[in-house]
Amino acid sequence: MIKIFTKGSFALAVGLLLIGARPVGAQTNFPPHVIAPGPFQPTWESLEHGYKCPDWFRDAKFGIWAHWSAQCVPEQGDWYARNMYIQGSPQYNYHVAHYGHPTKFGFMEMDNLWHAENWNPDKLMDLYVAAGAKYFVSLANHHDNFDNYDSKYHAWNSINVGPHKDIVGTWAKVARAHGLRFGVSNHSSHAWHWFQVAYGYDAEGPLAGERYDAFTLTKADGKGKWWDGLDPQDLYVGPSMVIPDGFTNANAMKSWHDKNDGHWYETGPTNNPAFAENWFLRCQDLVDKYHPDLVYFDDTGNLPLGQAGLDIAAHYYNANRTWHNGNLEAVLDVKGLDAMRRPAVVEDYERGASGVIQPAPWQTDTCIGDWHYNRNVFEQHRYKTVGQVVGMLVNIVSKNGNLLLSVPVRGDGTIDDDEIAFLHGMADWMKVNGEGIFGSRPWKIFGEGPARSSGGMFNEGRTTYTAQDIRFTIRRGTLYAYFLGWPDSGTLLIHSLDTGDADNPPLLDQKIDTVTLLGSSEKISWTRGTNGLSVTLPATKPCKDVFALKLTLN
Repeated sequence: MIKIFTKGSFALAVGLLLIGARPVGAQTNFPPHVIAPGPFQPTWESLEHGYKCPDWFRDAKFGIWAHWSAQCVPEQGDWYARNMYIQGSPQYNYHVAHYGHPTKFGFMEMDNLWHAENWNPDKLMDLYVAAGAKYFVSLANHHDNFDNYDSKYHAWNSINVGPHKDIVGTWAKVARAHGLRFGVSNHSSHAWHWFQVAYGYDAEGPLAGERYDAFTLTKADGKGKWWDGLDPQDLYVGPSMVIPDGFTNANAMKSWHDKNDGHWYETGPTNNPAFAENWFLRCQDLVDKYHPDLVYFDDTGNLPLGQAGLDIAAHYYNANRTWHNGNLEAVLDVKGLDAMRRPAVVEDYERGASGVIQPAPWQTDTCIGDWHYNRNVFEQHRYKTVGQVVGMLVNIVSKNGNLLLSVPVRGDGTIDDDEIAFLHGMADWMKVNGEGIFGSRPWKIFGEGPARSSGGMFNEGRTTYTAQDIRFTIRRGTLYAYFLGWPDSGTLLIHSLDTGDADNPPLLDQKIDTVTLLGSSEKISWTRGTNGLSVTLPATKPCKDVFALKLTLN
């Protein structure tokens, strides 16, 4: 990693870094990456032609994610490690009031305050399994550049600092003991620009112009302190895109950050090629040490950091085959790829979904609240409801997708009462309706009804479902019709299941033998004609929110 410059030479260094110049003495040549032997080569062509999504993922449909790090300690929501350095933001104000000014108390101190002292992973996993999860994902690192595992190539990790526990290793052991597939999420490819705010300063106020902790701290400063032997520059990544001196307005400074270090780069810093090298080694160590079934990259439109990402993908796929007697069981999630590259991985939609049935399996990732724990969301009871989530789930599954759902964890390792109630509610719904979800495949069409979506990311919550909205799945020859509301009339009409006529053959070209309502023992009456399948529902609902008809076919 690049080391910090003295204050006297820092202005010159910043100027060089802003134009991408390479500091004198920076290493530029590295030995070729060692990739596990196997059929996959580190090229898009090889990945595209050789990859096929494993059946375990297609069958699983629902996973739970612990997006958990030291950023959950202050309980102030997403991107705390960045926003605490942006003067005027709510998290900056909170940090100054509760911990001190970032010139003296930077985010590295928050890593040390993360103790996970009440963490009971077995108890949490019991809740996740009951709620229907078939796979579990642990956050391995975030943009704050801290590894939540026994990291061989990065000293800022959860063994050396904070919890003094192997977070990923513990989650992996517990998840697998509960019969779940295990995954990891890696977000650290963006640390080099996202964390540059830690080298900034206040534009206004009594400490205006005084640089934050990342600017001043060196390894030598830790002597006799809790971080003795650790180099803060390895955590903060070193200066690559540092805001210049001279800003006197906090809003103007925020705009600079948004346009520069806040831009979402998928390439590495040109002045610091060692960053991509270190990222590769850390990610390879993560894969080799914990053998994840799934790896999630928080990257859009490409694999992380150019060739380093291709190298990891090929290594992961080849290594995974050796773990499974030559069978490829790996899932690699990437967002926003073009159509040519999608066959190489499993496409992911953050807080969104596909609008159509996709030919290959895909995944939505979302959270019931903020990604990092936010006490205000709990106190104001603003989590997604069970009804909202199961509505999302059946819509996603009907289009050949999976749902990966984050349930935020507090810094001490616990979840709150509303989250526990949410998981119990999911468990109740799954007991009734899960048989048409797990192991299912999309039918000829995903459904019918007024609620339509063009698809894409960051568009959840814009669709309101009604009893007219139907979503189909099929499992072992049995058709399931989920209806996303209970009709006031007590009669459900599904137009897509009509008998057709001479000019319009039916979509369902088989006879329906029986129609039952999942979770209900009452016999229901139904008729099928040219207008559709008409079902008279029982007086008592078998569950809340979303319901399912089971159609056995002849």
